[in-house]
Order: sequence, then structure tokens, then C-alpha cells
Amino acid sequence: MGPRCDGPRGMIGPMIGPILIRLPRPCLVVLLGAAGAGKSTFASRHFAPAAILSSDAFRERIAGDPRDQGATRPAFAALHLALARRLGSGLTTVVDATSATVPARRALIGRARTAGVPAVAIVLDLPDDIVLARNASRGRYAVPVTAVRAQLREVARTRVPGQLEGEGFAAVIRLTDPASIEAALVVCNS
Repeated sequence: MGPRCDGPRGMIGPMIGPILIRLPRPCLVVLLGAAGAGKSTFASRHFAPAAILSSDAFRERIAGDPRDQGATRPAFAALHLALARRLGSGLTTVVDATSATVPARRALIGRARTAGVPAVAIVLDLPDDIVLARNASRGRYAVPVTAVRAQLREVARTRVPGQLEGEGFAAVIRLTDPASIEAALVVCNS
């Protein structure tokens, strides 16, 4: 059992050799990874639902369909408003989006700086074949393969030592295989 940030204690599941991820409280957690990497599953396993701002959920609220890329701009505008409110209230907040590009991350880090809280990147950097297979298994909810491959290339660019820290992240946690993701245990420090 481990604490869920901004939420009740919850079962994480059986773990062998947990990977402890200590987060400052409050902070911004940016989940970074291609579609199919497991960001939403990771978020729901470790954080209270109210703490998670999902780009797919905002697209669904705006357009009725989480896959509607035409709703991306208004969805992210709404996500950033919610993010500013939560961080301004001193609440740890998790952004569940690919966050694969520098401009996307820069905007999120800017929100954290404005609120005076650290930004932490949790990178779900799984092998391409696993991500592509997971995405394909989504059926009608699958993201086009060309888009996933582009996201994978962007995630690969974050492997340059110091890249994400240089962008302004206070800490970077990189999980590179399904076992490490399963073994992760998130703890928020006071």
C-alpha cells in the first residue's frame, strides 16, 4: 500500500522491488510518452482522479470524442486554465498528455513557474514495438500509427542527458519497461 498524492491511500498491487518516486508537494507532474505508453493507466493507479488533467478527457468534454483532434486547441486551453487554478491553489496536479514536444512542455513548465511549484517529468519511455502494439490493441480508439511514430521520435529526443532538466524540470524519472512501470510507487512529500 502506498499513498496516492492528493487522495486516499490506495492499493498499488503486488510489487517486487518497488521503484520509489518521491514527489514534492505541491508540484506539477508531467507524464511524458507516446500514445499507448500507459500514461493514463499510470496516472489512475497513482493519483486521485481530481488531480489528473487528461487531454483526452478535455477533448471529450468539448467535442464528445476523446480522439477528435479538431478539439485539441480548445481542449488544451481549458486544460491550462484548470492547471493554473489547481497549481495556484497549491494542489499537486498531473497532466496526462503526450507532452512529447518542447513547446508543449515549455507551456506546462511556465504554468508551474508562475505558481511557484516545481515541475517533475515522469517519462514512460517503452520500446517502440510495445507502444505500437498497445496502441493497435485499442481498436477504434487507436491513434494513427504515423502520429505514434512521430511521438516516439520526440520521446527519443528527451534521452539526451540534461535535455529535460535544461527545459526546467526539477526532476526527471524515466521508466523504460513495463516491469519498472508496474514496480513504481509514488509518494508525495509534505
